[in-house]
Amino acid sequence: MRTSTDSLGGVCGAMDRPGFTASLVAGGVAGVAVDLILFPLDTIKTRLQSQQGFNKAGGFRGIYAGVPSAAIGSFPNAAAFFITYEYVKWLWHTDSSSYLMPVKHMLAASAGEVIPFSLVQFPLWESLKALWSWRQDHVVDCWQSAVCGAFAGGFAAAVTTPLDVAKTRIMLAKAGSSTASGNVLSALHGVWRTQGLSGLFAGVFPRMAAISLGGFIFLGAYEQTRSLLLELGRERP
Repeated sequence: MRTSTDSLGGVCGAMDRPGFTASLVAGGVAGVAVDLILFPLDTIKTRLQSQQGFNKAGGFRGIYAGVPSAAIGSFPNAAAFFITYEYVKWLWHTDSSSYLMPVKHMLAASAGEVIPFSLVQFPLWESLKALWSWRQDHVVDCWQSAVCGAFAGGFAAAVTTPLDVAKTRIMLAKAGSSTASGNVLSALHGVWRTQGLSGLFAGVFPRMAAISLGGFIFLGAYEQTRSLLLELGRERP
């Protein structure tokens, strides 16, 4: 397998130097891009999971409300996540063939954002990129990294849907109710008792579609922007 990364061009995933400034800017750009495109789909998903039903929760009305503020807020959040993620990976440098690689990526993701979704998505994303790189005998291109991000995001979305349903129910619960107390296990039990398995996975397909698309845009934009910034840095005298 070729390991040379002297000329990145459109190749992504190379880590010949930390490039933390590039990660910071690329993360912010990726966060803004994905929020501008997917915020309305997330609003629809939340209303599908609402206990009062989709139409009563607002249906398709006002699905673009709050998009500008979300996009502005996503830049520093995504930038902070990715610079933390890359820094932890850099600190714990491991050979790409090591069985500790998934653990490293889980730790890096959890350091950036402590949620179960990231613990599933990012190790899977990195593993898919490594597998594709191995199969084609060179580091994945940015569009290939984006495809890996889409698959990883879709899978993570599916397996964490019950937790997302519980979070939505807690957020929309009436003040003073048992669900409003914030107990996730209690919320999950309540959904299971009243709606069964279908309730726990309410909105799973829109969630998978939105997050798969989001993974493609978010991780693809991150890798592409970071690659371009690193290339510009190398061209400076």
